[in-house]
Amino acid sequence: MSALARLSGSLALALLVGAGAAAAPGEPGLDDLLARLAAHRHRHDGFTERFTSAVLERPVEASGELFYDAPDHLEKRTLKPRPERLVLDHGTLTVERGKRTYHSTLAEYPQVAPYIDSIRATLAGDRAALERSFHVKLTGSGDTWVLLLTPAVASMTAELVSVRIEGSGDAVRSVAIERANGDRSVMTLTGPLPP
Repeated sequence: MSALARLSGSLALALLVGAGAAAAPGEPGLDDLLARLAAHRHRHDGFTERFTSAVLERPVEASGELFYDAPDHLEKRTLKPRPERLVLDHGTLTVERGKRTYHSTLAEYPQVAPYIDSIRATLAGDRAALERSFHVKLTGSGDTWVLLLTPAVASMTAELVSVRIEGSGDAVRSVAIERANGDRSVMTLTGPLPP
Protein backbone atom coordinates (compact mmCIF):
# COMPACT_ATOMS: atom_id res chain seq x y z
CA MET A 1 0.00 0.00 0.00
CA SER A 2 1.50 3.34 -1.02
CA ALA A 3 2.19 6.18 1.37
CA LEU A 4 -0.23 8.28 -0.66
CA ALA A 5 -3.04 5.76 -0.16
CA ARG A 6 -2.31 5.64 3.56
CA LEU A 7 -2.14 9.41 3.69
CA SER A 8 -5.49 9.87 2.00
CA GLY A 9 -7.04 7.29 4.27
CA SER A 10 -5.50 8.13 7.56
CA LEU A 11 -4.95 11.85 7.53
CA ALA A 12 -8.67 11.99 7.03
CA LEU A 13 -7.84 10.83 10.24
CA ALA A 14 -8.07 12.05 13.37
CA LEU A 15 -9.13 14.72 15.57
CA LEU A 16 -12.10 15.74 13.56
CA VAL A 17 -15.40 16.65 14.41
CA GLY A 18 -21.46 17.20 20.13
CA ALA A 19 -24.36 18.01 18.93
CA GLY A 20 -27.95 17.46 19.87
CA ALA A 21 -30.24 15.07 18.10
CA ALA A 22 -30.24 15.03 14.31
CA ALA A 23 -28.89 18.47 13.55
CA ALA A 24 -28.95 19.30 9.84
CA PRO A 25 -26.08 21.35 8.36
CA GLY A 26 -28.22 24.50 8.49
CA GLU A 27 -28.94 24.14 12.20
CA PRO A 28 -26.79 25.51 15.02
CA GLY A 29 -25.58 22.08 16.21
CA LEU A 30 -22.93 21.89 13.49
CA ASP A 31 -21.69 25.40 14.19
CA ASP A 32 -21.48 24.61 17.91
CA LEU A 33 -19.49 21.45 17.24
CA LEU A 34 -17.10 23.15 14.82
CA ALA A 35 -16.53 25.95 17.33
CA ARG A 36 -15.71 23.43 20.09
CA LEU A 37 -13.26 21.61 17.83
CA ALA A 38 -11.65 24.86 16.59
CA ALA A 39 -11.04 25.91 20.18
CA HIS A 40 -8.32 23.25 20.35
CA ARG A 41 -5.34 24.85 18.63
CA HIS A 42 -3.14 21.83 19.35
CA ARG A 43 -3.91 18.13 19.64
CA HIS A 44 -1.68 15.16 20.35
CA ASP A 45 -3.46 11.79 20.41
CA GLY A 46 -2.59 8.14 20.20
CA PHE A 47 -4.18 6.09 17.43
CA THR A 48 -4.76 2.59 16.16
CA GLU A 49 -5.71 2.02 12.55
CA ARG A 50 -7.08 -0.89 10.56
CA PHE A 51 -7.05 -0.87 6.75
CA THR A 52 -8.96 -3.52 4.80
CA SER A 53 -8.89 -4.13 1.06
CA ALA A 54 -9.90 -6.90 -1.33
CA VAL A 55 -6.32 -6.97 -2.64
CA LEU A 56 -4.86 -7.76 0.79
CA GLU A 57 -4.82 -11.22 2.36
CA ARG A 58 -5.52 -9.73 5.78
CA PRO A 59 -6.08 -6.26 7.23
CA VAL A 60 -3.12 -3.97 7.83
CA GLU A 61 -2.96 -2.67 11.40
CA ALA A 62 -0.90 0.23 12.65
CA SER A 63 -0.54 2.42 15.72
CA GLY A 64 1.20 5.60 16.69
CA GLU A 65 0.66 9.28 17.39
CA LEU A 66 -1.21 12.12 15.67
CA PHE A 67 -0.50 15.82 15.97
CA TYR A 68 -2.47 18.86 14.87
CA ASP A 69 -1.41 22.49 15.19
CA ALA A 70 -3.76 25.17 13.90
CA PRO A 71 -4.28 26.19 11.25
CA ASP A 72 -2.90 23.45 8.97
CA HIS A 73 -0.13 21.31 10.42
CA LEU A 74 -1.04 17.61 10.49
CA GLU A 75 1.38 14.88 11.43
CA LYS A 76 1.03 11.13 11.69
CA ARG A 77 3.83 9.17 13.34
CA THR A 78 3.36 5.46 12.86
CA LEU A 79 5.33 3.46 15.42
CA LYS A 80 4.06 -0.05 14.62
CA PRO A 81 4.36 -2.20 12.55
CA ARG A 82 7.30 -0.05 11.33
CA PRO A 83 8.23 3.59 11.85
CA GLU A 84 6.95 6.10 9.35
CA ARG A 85 6.24 9.82 9.55
CA LEU A 86 3.79 11.73 7.35
CA VAL A 87 3.65 15.51 7.72
CA LEU A 88 1.45 18.01 5.95
CA ASP A 89 2.44 21.57 6.68
CA HIS A 90 1.19 24.56 4.70
CA GLY A 91 0.50 22.40 1.64
CA THR A 92 3.86 20.59 1.68
CA LEU A 93 3.84 16.84 2.22
CA THR A 94 6.86 15.11 3.77
CA VAL A 95 7.12 11.33 4.09
CA GLU A 96 9.92 9.80 6.15
CA ARG A 97 10.37 6.06 5.86
CA GLY A 98 13.55 4.44 7.12
CA LYS A 99 16.50 6.53 5.94
CA ARG A 100 14.53 8.04 3.06
CA THR A 101 12.64 11.30 3.00
CA TYR A 102 10.29 12.38 0.22
CA HIS A 103 8.88 15.86 -0.35
CA SER A 104 6.00 16.96 -2.54
CA THR A 105 3.14 19.41 -2.50
CA LEU A 106 -0.50 18.64 -1.94
CA ALA A 107 -1.22 20.33 -5.27
CA GLU A 108 0.62 17.45 -6.99
CA TYR A 109 -2.00 15.02 -5.63
CA PRO A 110 -5.45 16.54 -6.23
CA GLN A 111 -7.08 13.19 -5.39
CA VAL A 112 -5.83 13.53 -1.81
CA ALA A 113 -6.80 17.18 -1.33
CA PRO A 114 -10.47 16.53 -0.40
CA TYR A 115 -9.46 14.16 2.43
CA ILE A 116 -7.02 16.69 3.82
CA ASP A 117 -9.42 19.58 3.34
CA SER A 118 -12.09 17.70 5.29
CA ILE A 119 -9.74 17.51 8.25
CA ARG A 120 -8.36 21.01 8.07
CA ALA A 121 -11.77 22.62 7.56
CA THR A 122 -13.32 20.66 10.42
CA LEU A 123 -10.52 21.28 12.89
CA ALA A 124 -10.38 24.94 11.95
CA GLY A 125 -14.15 25.27 12.33
CA ASP A 126 -14.39 26.43 8.70
CA ARG A 127 -17.88 25.33 7.74
CA ALA A 128 -17.83 27.06 4.34
CA ALA A 129 -14.66 25.22 3.30
CA LEU A 130 -16.07 21.91 4.55
CA GLU A 131 -19.30 22.36 2.60
CA ARG A 132 -17.45 23.22 -0.63
CA SER A 133 -16.45 19.57 -0.98
CA PHE A 134 -18.90 17.62 1.18
CA HIS A 135 -22.53 17.17 2.06
CA VAL A 136 -22.47 17.33 5.85
CA LYS A 137 -24.87 15.47 8.11
CA LEU A 138 -24.59 15.71 11.87
CA THR A 139 -26.53 13.36 14.14
CA GLY A 140 -26.31 12.45 17.77
CA SER A 141 -27.89 12.37 21.16
CA GLY A 142 -26.61 13.96 24.28
CA ASP A 143 -22.92 14.64 23.95
CA THR A 144 -22.25 11.77 21.50
CA TRP A 145 -22.22 12.70 17.82
CA VAL A 146 -21.60 11.42 14.30
CA LEU A 147 -20.50 13.63 11.43
CA LEU A 148 -21.06 12.03 8.03
CA LEU A 149 -19.28 13.61 5.06
CA THR A 150 -20.26 12.50 1.56
CA PRO A 151 -18.82 13.93 -1.64
CA ALA A 152 -20.55 17.04 -2.97
CA VAL A 153 -18.24 17.25 -5.98
CA ALA A 154 -18.78 14.79 -8.85
CA SER A 155 -15.04 14.22 -9.35
CA MET A 156 -14.78 12.87 -5.78
CA THR A 157 -17.50 10.22 -6.08
CA ALA A 158 -15.28 7.94 -8.18
CA GLU A 159 -12.82 7.78 -5.28
CA LEU A 160 -14.74 8.28 -2.04
CA VAL A 161 -18.04 7.02 -0.62
CA SER A 162 -17.92 8.66 2.81
CA VAL A 163 -15.96 9.87 5.80
CA ARG A 164 -17.69 9.04 9.11
CA ILE A 165 -16.37 10.78 12.19
CA GLU A 166 -17.64 9.76 15.63
CA GLY A 167 -16.97 11.56 18.85
CA SER A 168 -18.17 12.85 22.15
CA GLY A 169 -18.04 16.41 23.40
CA ASP A 170 -15.09 18.09 21.75
CA ALA A 171 -13.15 14.86 21.18
CA VAL A 172 -13.01 12.70 18.08
CA ARG A 173 -13.15 8.98 18.86
CA SER A 174 -12.93 7.42 15.38
CA VAL A 175 -12.67 8.23 11.69
CA ALA A 176 -13.88 5.68 9.13
CA ILE A 177 -13.23 6.18 5.42
CA GLU A 178 -15.11 4.17 2.82
CA ARG A 179 -13.58 4.32 -0.65
CA ALA A 180 -15.42 3.59 -3.87
CA ASN A 181 -13.16 0.61 -4.63
CA GLY A 182 -14.28 -1.12 -1.40
CA ASP A 183 -11.20 -0.24 0.67
CA ARG A 184 -11.95 0.82 4.22
CA SER A 185 -9.85 2.53 6.84
CA VAL A 186 -10.87 2.91 10.47
CA MET A 187 -8.74 5.00 12.80
CA THR A 188 -9.54 4.95 16.50
CA LEU A 189 -8.13 7.67 18.69
CA THR A 190 -6.95 6.29 21.99
CA GLY A 191 -6.86 9.63 23.81
CA PRO A 192 -4.61 12.61 24.47
CA LEU A 193 -0.92 11.98 25.04
CA PRO A 194 1.43 14.08 27.19
CA PRO A 195 3.54 16.68 25.36
